[in-house]
Amino acid sequence: MEFDMFCTRINVVLLLLALSSPCKFIQSPMDFGPLNFLQTTNTSSLDFGRIVFNSPSAVLRAQSPEEISMLLRFLSSSSFSKITVAARGAGHSIHGQAQALDGIVIEMDSLPSAISIHRGAESSPSYADVSGGALWIQLLEESLKFGLAPRSWTDYLYLTIGGTLSNAGISGQTFKYGPQISNVLQLDVVTGKGEQVTCSPTESSELFYAVLGGLGQFGIITRARVLLQDAPEKVKWVRAFYDDLETFTQDQELLVAMPDVVDYVEGFMVLNEESLHSSSIAFPSHVEFKPDFQHGNVYYCIELAIHEYQDKNTDAEQVVNEISKELSYIPFHFYTVEVSYFDFLNRVRMEEINLRSRGLWEVPHPWLNMFVPKSGIKEFIELLLGNISPSDFEGLVLVYPLLTDKWDANTSVVLPEASEAAGQEVVYIVGVLQSADPATCSAECLRSLLYRHHHVAQAAADPQIGAKQYLPHHPSQGHWRDHFGRRWDRFMDRKARFDPLSILSPGQGIFPRTYTSIST
Repeated sequence: MEFDMFCTRINVVLLLLALSSPCKFIQSPMDFGPLNFLQTTNTSSLDFGRIVFNSPSAVLRAQSPEEISMLLRFLSSSSFSKITVAARGAGHSIHGQAQALDGIVIEMDSLPSAISIHRGAESSPSYADVSGGALWIQLLEESLKFGLAPRSWTDYLYLTIGGTLSNAGISGQTFKYGPQISNVLQLDVVTGKGEQVTCSPTESSELFYAVLGGLGQFGIITRARVLLQDAPEKVKWVRAFYDDLETFTQDQELLVAMPDVVDYVEGFMVLNEESLHSSSIAFPSHVEFKPDFQHGNVYYCIELAIHEYQDKNTDAEQVVNEISKELSYIPFHFYTVEVSYFDFLNRVRMEEINLRSRGLWEVPHPWLNMFVPKSGIKEFIELLLGNISPSDFEGLVLVYPLLTDKWDANTSVVLPEASEAAGQEVVYIVGVLQSADPATCSAECLRSLLYRHHHVAQAAADPQIGAKQYLPHHPSQGHWRDHFGRRWDRFMDRKARFDPLSILSPGQGIFPRTYTSIST
């Protein structure tokens, strides 16, 4: 055992010397003892955004958290090292956040993905222990075998546990249960110093809260204990259409004020015929909605869901009928369908399959996601519509409310300070999920889209609107300081404590890599 460890360390030293040299000595995939380093691969410099392409010098397919720890311990104690490290999950970053230029990318899907389900008793909750590199769809499939499921989701389930917990993890259940980071009981984390730590709200709590929503800056999540609850059998899925923004948002806020009755609330803008068609792919019901786009009209759709539990004798149909009486949608444009719980949660997969069939999945995605205070949502939508072309917009614009009291201020996520100052409980998430088909959008066109989104983000950050980016991307540390606002000092203190040499997540562009004078 000691000899194997010695050989491993020698091989890592040789690798790092090669990486630090102007000449790259890695010319083909190689095994460095138990640490399986590969030559840089195409996927390691590629993400869903297809905007940034930073190639690492090597890729590590770790077989255990100990191997990740070994690498980071060495890097944090090596005076010659200039290497950074990024953990890559399913590769759904937009602006290269999981890339490491000339560094090392750790492919998290190589970790053992065993999922352990624990059904709780009366005094203890049910939970799942799951690898940070496992996908949410895998956790759903396994937990449903026990009649259980996580409480909070993302719309798309083919994302890793560690990836979404490093951001927040939001969807239509967030108003009711909070984001995914509010539904975690415990984490196993490898810090930037290579320390393996089990943390929770009561054990190493500073690291626990730092990592949740921490953008990968403080540690790599290798295991998470995710809270579970009883899973419903069926879901009553509803869509209602609107032609007025104020009525649309008022009804959304009415729905999120009914957490004992409503289980899911989202919404989206209907900008053109294509956006209406695209958003209807996964909804298995005929929708006889024929809006008039000729006069530049914009429409809106509320999407809600009611869970139905057979053993609880719930009548979702009756609940929907009662709710419909309180909403002010366009007459006769209220549509319902019943689907299985699994199919509802996995609904975006249908849209993915459709886009792949049309060659529109593996294209650039200049997305923009913003947290917008309730007080600024009208101004933000006006700003957005002034910077996009509704008639030929390709993609989806999500608009739905979250409740700030479901978020833990100890985590690293930043919500709009304007909402906190004004005591506003409602914050909207607006997701501009745009695609740029190379067949119709040139490189210049893509640059123009990115510029417009940057302009919208900067203008929306003005105190008049007071918005913050979700899945943030900023061009300089000064912009990051503005993003975190009064929480910047805490963020820096956590960085100094858990990753003092700024080894982790260089693709976020928050902290420049620093060096140590300690030699090994």
